[in-house]
Amino acid sequence: MKPLAYRMRPEKFEDVFGQDHLIGMDGVLTSMLSKKKWLSFILYGPPGTGKTTIAQIFAKSSGLDYYFFNASTDSKARLKDILDTTSYHDILIVIDEIHRMKTDVQDYLLPFMENGNATVIGLTTLNPYQSINMAIRSRCHLYEVKKLSDEAIEKALMSALRELDIDIRIDKNAVSAIVRYANHEIRTALNILESASLILKDGDLLTAQTVYRVAGRISHDLDDHEDNFYELLSALQKSIRGSDVDASLHYLARLITLGDLQAIIRRLLVIAYEDIGLANPMMGPKVLAACDSAIKVGFPEARIMLSAIVIDMAISPKSNTAVVSIDEALFDYENQDTGTVPDHANNRKIKINPDIYHYPHNDKDSLNDQSYLPDTIKDKVYYHPKDESSYEKALSDRLKVIDQVKRKKR
Repeated sequence: MKPLAYRMRPEKFEDVFGQDHLIGMDGVLTSMLSKKKWLSFILYGPPGTGKTTIAQIFAKSSGLDYYFFNASTDSKARLKDILDTTSYHDILIVIDEIHRMKTDVQDYLLPFMENGNATVIGLTTLNPYQSINMAIRSRCHLYEVKKLSDEAIEKALMSALRELDIDIRIDKNAVSAIVRYANHEIRTALNILESASLILKDGDLLTAQTVYRVAGRISHDLDDHEDNFYELLSALQKSIRGSDVDASLHYLARLITLGDLQAIIRRLLVIAYEDIGLANPMMGPKVLAACDSAIKVGFPEARIMLSAIVIDMAISPKSNTAVVSIDEALFDYENQDTGTVPDHANNRKIKINPDIYHYPHNDKDSLNDQSYLPDTIKDKVYYHPKDESSYEKALSDRLKVIDQVKRKKR
């Protein structure tokens, strides 16, 4: 018999959980199908969230001849064979791991996308803005397949109970445990449920203890079954941000018990720059070094490095000026016309007329009166330093000197 996750794969959009922005009544993919308007697009998002399922349902519903191509394992010759069929009619190609597509394969595909003979659905777990060649990306619409909510995972589990080989019941704590281990992936949740069902009989109750057994955890490692993993990560960050060292260690201990070292590390790296930032700029490299050491030794010893760095982070001075500054700059650029790059900051124009650029290192204190913001926002100030730490106080003093020099031109 096929695995449970395979048997539970939806055959229509109505059975797909958590992606209504794409496939709901007013979803863009639903509209595309109803209007028979074929646009190439890339689905990106974490594993186990439904990208492949959505692509398959779309392909079957389109009425087009469709083909599957894996950019990691399939050859250019395979793609040529597929594209040869466009001599007779338009086709649809689902390209898995599109971020791995080789340049020569992309170059061969582009003309078929350009003239509309081939509609492409690309699938990737990576950020397409960073991982996919611009030539492909510019010819595709980008749609995010979002991480699934706990509620969506729970619904999938309840539906899956009817597909098991045996008739079992499941208690609330067991559902919570599977949801936590699944980490927003339906496939993982279904795999855990199926594994647990193998050691049960008809009429048995699936408990959290059974889930911990099949998930490879010792039950006493998780004595608070109501904890939500992401709430714990948030509590850790808030405790470090609030300079509460004891609370920080408490939530770190809970997270260590759950055993997801990578998730802890990712959050600590974010905290180092979001909450400590320029108040203690050496914290970033220190956190990275501690995290690298933790990865090398693994648990249980990794707890020592994590404890040391979390104590340091909690007691450290704090500043969020970096995140506030970049968010304000992003908001302005995305919501208003911020103008063009000034000529003396435009490398193409400097090459034509080198005299328009004044090299700061040739001036006293490496400063001159040239400013580099577009004229439209030339007086905009994004960075407002805090004077609560010696380092950011020094940055503030330096900014005053810079401002005096720049003001001469204004």
